[in-house]
Amino acid sequence: MDAPPQVPVPWLDAAQIEDWKALVGLLGTLPAALDAQLKRDAGMNLYEYQVLVALSEHDQGALPMSDLARMTQGSPSRLSHAVARLERSGWVARAECTEAGKRTGAHLTPDGWDRLRTAAPGHVREVRRLVVDALGPAGFAALGDAARTVVAQASSDVAGILCTEAHGAG
Repeated sequence: MDAPPQVPVPWLDAAQIEDWKALVGLLGTLPAALDAQLKRDAGMNLYEYQVLVALSEHDQGALPMSDLARMTQGSPSRLSHAVARLERSGWVARAECTEAGKRTGAHLTPDGWDRLRTAAPGHVREVRRLVVDALGPAGFAALGDAARTVVAQASSDVAGILCTEAHGAG
């Protein structure tokens, strides 16, 4: 059996390497900074906040766990651990989702709604400070466009969720 032909590698040039390093730095530092703010000010991490937000955006603050895992881009195990922590805090409860077949769902409790309303202003201030205001309107719009393009290349499932949410919010 013949080996497949070797395709030349389109190596990055010096400027592209510097831009790539900046992106890798962004991917490492921004989530950590947002996580630290939420832990300090709201007693939850960034992923837990994303879970609460995802629940808040759906009917009665409830979703099947499998849908919630897909929306938050977490593995079922990661989501299960996060929901367990949120349950211990009294912010989320699990229940059977009869409308979705025999699946387990998660829903925001009244305390969870309150916690999200309390946490959101500080989180939005930090997002504005670190990204939105730092880039300005044109830079932030360009970043959003670039992010959607990259996400579409990396994961059509996630791109579909983002596109649906963006169109639903308009």
